[in-house]
Amino acid sequence: MNNQPKIIVLDDDPTGSQTVHSCLLLMHWDVETLRLGLKDNAPIFFILTNTRSLTPEDAANVTREVCHNLKLAIEAEQITDFLIVSRSDSTLRGHYPIETDVIAEELGAFDAHFLVPAFFEGGRITRDSIHYLIIDSVPTPVHETEFARDSVFSYNYSYLPKYVEEKTKGRIKEDTVTRFLLADIRKGSLEKLLQLHDNQCAVVDGENQTDLNIFAQDLLTAASQGKRFLFRSAASILTALAALPPQPIAAENMSEYVRGGKPGAVIVGSHVQKTTQQLESLLTVEGTVGIEVNVSRLLDHGVNESAKILTEILEQVREVYNTGKTPVIYTSRQELTFKDVKTRLDFGAIVSALLMDIVKGLPADIGFLISKGGITSNDVLSTGLTLTSARLLGQILAGCSMVITASDHPQFPNLPVVLFPGNVGNTDALATIYQRLVSH
Repeated sequence: MNNQPKIIVLDDDPTGSQTVHSCLLLMHWDVETLRLGLKDNAPIFFILTNTRSLTPEDAANVTREVCHNLKLAIEAEQITDFLIVSRSDSTLRGHYPIETDVIAEELGAFDAHFLVPAFFEGGRITRDSIHYLIIDSVPTPVHETEFARDSVFSYNYSYLPKYVEEKTKGRIKEDTVTRFLLADIRKGSLEKLLQLHDNQCAVVDGENQTDLNIFAQDLLTAASQGKRFLFRSAASILTALAALPPQPIAAENMSEYVRGGKPGAVIVGSHVQKTTQQLESLLTVEGTVGIEVNVSRLLDHGVNESAKILTEILEQVREVYNTGKTPVIYTSRQELTFKDVKTRLDFGAIVSALLMDIVKGLPADIGFLISKGGITSNDVLSTGLTLTSARLLGQILAGCSMVITASDHPQFPNLPVVLFPGNVGNTDALATIYQRLVSH
């Protein structure tokens, strides 16, 4: 056994693997499936819990179930050296502190839990404990962006100690949070790390990958001296902890994975502004045809309408595909309003079920599939393609992963699937990915 701990990531949507490659993504978390991840040669694996789409209670229950099974799997595989990461959003949306609290209860005791939201490929940096989103080259504190007004996960502070106090409802006070600033990190943090105890909350700066690489070395050294750490992070610290070589096939050449040079299909669920712009740009590219799923019809007629829409859409998909073009199936773009969070999440589940039925009905010989939106991507893997696990090939564009289905998949063997988060990439990013896949 090398001295590198196994990095176990509970990912609240399936896009947290957006900076690594060659590892397993697990869609199920029974003990046997978890043992696959622990046995795998890669230093890191991901358990896709999709908790960001759940209510707080359900998120806690799923996390508890994963941790319970993980304990059994770790004992069975006799793993002594591991790190647990609760991977979440680089714009601070998600069930914090619910998930880290449950993990600490089930898998503790930890000496510290670290908030590390930096995600450099997506333009998220943390400086002086303030988390920024770089918009048109200007660092903007995240509480001033649309993400802070998220209808489920809103918050008021970009200064992380204050964010922690707000989210823990005052249980962890701002002035008790340990801050790892750029200057500390760059001169070495080992001594400070060794002094942490009793699940101390710590927030971590990072302006570039080198910062987190240095910090990760100190973390691993502290861990090898017996410290137990928990992370609540975006993707960039994972790159640093896993320390992987470059991916096997470069992003520009990923059309090598496309099946039989065939057209593909694109599914667009996310309705953030950025996705809408990317969709509009994609639909101007030759070879693509847009097919709109009018979700407001579901609002009026519910599930009965679903079957009708499904038949109509699949008919259109087949027509487009038979002419050698790629159907781009997208949900109508207006954001609907709901009387409360539960109603919104329930409606989201109906829309998702419809989209997944569309995925199941796609022509069996499509060359590739692009899935846009975090929750949509999770559902595509677990429900649409009914996968237990998938192998991550790497990134086709910064922040956008590509996985491949197993060769014995009953419907879509060896199908390359792009997982494209809602809030990543420039206006032409979706078009760029499409063009990379059809350039052969």
